[in-house]
Amino acid sequence: MEISAKQPLVLDNIAINLEGRLLISIDQTIAPGDVLSVMGPSGSGKSSLLAYIAGFLDPAFSASGRALLGDRVLTNLPAEQRRVGMLFQDPLLFPHMSVEENLLFAIPHSVKSGAERKLRVKSALETADLQGYQDRDPATLSGGQQARIALMRVLLAEPGALLLDEPFSKLDAKLKSQTRKFVFEEARKRDLPVLLVTHDEIDADEAGGKVFNLENTEEQ
Repeated sequence: MEISAKQPLVLDNIAINLEGRLLISIDQTIAPGDVLSVMGPSGSGKSSLLAYIAGFLDPAFSASGRALLGDRVLTNLPAEQRRVGMLFQDPLLFPHMSVEENLLFAIPHSVKSGAERKLRVKSALETADLQGYQDRDPATLSGGQQARIALMRVLLAEPGALLLDEPFSKLDAKLKSQTRKFVFEEARKRDLPVLLVTHDEIDADEAGGKVFNLENTEEQ
């Protein structure tokens, strides 16, 4: 089922615990096209929040509350049916596939036409300013190029929301700034609600939305 991108991502009284200790408690709504930045140090539960929303929270953690996309309750669904896109610290491109094959992999199976699938890949490469890179081995790309391909692969899957797990942290300062701008612009073009977890204040500033700080659990 195709999910409209123009729906809010609702974090409905989500609480995550580890060994009886509360790590994170959050109740927020992210409107389409907006970014919520969740800030906190390592071990504060930021990545666990994303894992809970995406459907792969480690069983060592316990969680309550719901994540919804519009009125659709994501936390009742298997991970593969939630239709949320996620970017990690590493691009995680498939090393045995070309750039084009990585992008084709993400396109929904409902798109049957081979010509249409190729056209979508071509458009994605143009958006990433990487025309002509379809046959390249991902390992030959720069860090910034890999990050752009990783984003386009996520977007080709037609997610209803975008989750960002410190995806800029391993880039140098110049690439970090360029990649931030690219990611946030592409998400806004598609009216995607975005949840960013980070410990970098510049990430949150560039995101331009609300900030939820886990150290004092206050929204800014």
